[in-house]
Amino acid sequence: MALPTLREPGWVTEFKAFLLRGSVVDLAVGLVVGAAFTAIVASLVEDVLNPIIGLLVGGIDFSDLFVVLNGERKASLAATREGGAAVLAYGKFINAIVKFIIVGFAIFWVVRVLARLQRKEKAAAAPAAPPGPTPTEALLAEIRDELKAQRQG
Repeated sequence: MALPTLREPGWVTEFKAFLLRGSVVDLAVGLVVGAAFTAIVASLVEDVLNPIIGLLVGGIDFSDLFVVLNGERKASLAATREGGAAVLAYGKFINAIVKFIIVGFAIFWVVRVLARLQRKEKAAAAPAAPPGPTPTEALLAEIRDELKAQRQG
C-alpha cells in the first residue's frame, strides 16, 4: 500500500522564498550585530561612563537614583523593589538616555562613513564623458553635411 504524498501548501513556498531574500538575511545580520553592539554600549555606559561621571559629581551612581512612591526606602534600588515598594527609578532612565545618545551617535557616524564610501564608489564607477570629436572627425562631419546639402538642393 503506497503512502499518500503530502503536498506543500503554496504559502510555505512563498515563506521560504521570503526568508531567503537578501534583504531579510541582511536584516537578521543587522539584528545580531545590533544586539552585540547594545551589549557593548551598555557596558560602556554602566562600567566606564557612569563611574567617571559619578566621580565628577561626588560619587553618585546613576543606576541607583530613585524616588520611593509608596513603601519603605532601603539601601539600594534592588532592595527597595524587593521590599515591595513602588519606585520611580529615574537613574536607570538617565542611563537609558545616555545609551540612546551613544548608539545614535555611533549610527550617525557609520551612516556618514558609508554614504561617503558610496559617493566615492559612484564617482569611480561613473563612466567618463565621451571625448568630443577630434579636429579630423569634425572636418569630416562638415564635409558629409555639405555633401548631403548639395544632393538635396
